[in-house]
Amino acid sequence: MPRTIRLAYGRTGLDVAFPDAAEVIAPHEQPPLADPPAAVREALRDPIAGPPLADLAAPGRRVAIVTSDLTRPVPNELLLKALLETLHASGVAVEDVLIINGTGMHRGNTDEELAEMYGEEIVRRYRIVNHDSREASALRRIATDPRGEPVLIRRDYLDADLRIVTGFIEPHLFAGYSGGGKGVMPGIAGRETVMSNHSASMVGNPNATFGISEGNPIFEEMRRFGLLAGDCFLLNVTMDAEQRVTGVFAGGLAAAHDAGIEHCRRQAIVEIDEPYDIVVTTNGGYPADLDLYQSVKGIAVAARALRPGGHLILAAECIEGVGHGEYGNLLARHGSPLELLEAMRGSDWTTLEEQWQVQLQGLAQERGTVWLYSSLDEAGTRATHLRYCEDVSATVATLASEIEEREGRPATIGVLPYGQQAAPVVREPALA
Repeated sequence: MPRTIRLAYGRTGLDVAFPDAAEVIAPHEQPPLADPPAAVREALRDPIAGPPLADLAAPGRRVAIVTSDLTRPVPNELLLKALLETLHASGVAVEDVLIINGTGMHRGNTDEELAEMYGEEIVRRYRIVNHDSREASALRRIATDPRGEPVLIRRDYLDADLRIVTGFIEPHLFAGYSGGGKGVMPGIAGRETVMSNHSASMVGNPNATFGISEGNPIFEEMRRFGLLAGDCFLLNVTMDAEQRVTGVFAGGLAAAHDAGIEHCRRQAIVEIDEPYDIVVTTNGGYPADLDLYQSVKGIAVAARALRPGGHLILAAECIEGVGHGEYGNLLARHGSPLELLEAMRGSDWTTLEEQWQVQLQGLAQERGTVWLYSSLDEAGTRATHLRYCEDVSATVATLASEIEEREGRPATIGVLPYGQQAAPVVREPALA
């Protein structure tokens, strides 16, 4: 008997019929906060570590607030309203507030997108800048990383009297968890700094994966650089699969982030008994599935639940196509991500921009066959070296039938309706 499962796809979702035996891998339920604005205000008054935000603000103090860009489903308007209300109540003037859209190496957001993110009133009243990782004059070197590359951070952030970093916490494909120091690096870092942190050797570290912070070199370096850039007041949230706020974490960067990670771990890490023959995943819907570059995250998390030689189907709308920057060009210049992956393993490899997404796509394709259901046509899909999926339900049915005929058993199917919001981990066998 088929069962219908709604996948987070674009703005509207996608209903897909699956065999009744398909297993859903979803975040553990955490009740959404009844009054998110009140919870945010309370977190600012009573942070996890350090003084209340009001005690840090004063007339004449220059304030820099870093936000996430449109590719992250952060409730920016909710967070900014509470922050600005607190700052102004402490005497901070509107002209002393700078909002920095922490794009990392992504494109800047348009005025229309900023209004969608922040609300029209905030866009109208406050100074807002899109970070540009290539704008050398906007950056300052604060250190040298272990690989000899400069640690470059925005000058206007470094020079602020009060630094505030916002964001949300979820499992991240190689940083372990989003939020925290990630708002500073890569959020407002220079291109050279990001490229070094995202190198093939760093991304290829076994601990650089979803749900691991301790011993994860990427996570640890992001936090170290975030702290090195100066004291900041962190405001992070966790959210459920419907993008409703489930927790608010404020205060010193390390303590507040650690508290949020612990909450996220209980919500997002999901144990499974064994890998599946077929895994269907998403990238969490809009705005996270705007393009394929971002949606590789959904592939990477699902690969953890895929048996070797299995089939992985990603449903991501990708209304902006393959994505900005060099990701698509890298795919076009190589016969496959596996070819590029092999080259990266050479001792003479030099890091290329956005190779990390191709690297993670390649690692998934080493494990099994990856299909894409999206707004891309068949030619566009094949140009990304992924198999074209015209209909998710039909493809699952065909693959399941082939597996049953070949192996004499029903195919096992896992479904991640919300993509990386649930990070599957194969359960350790019980000790005898």
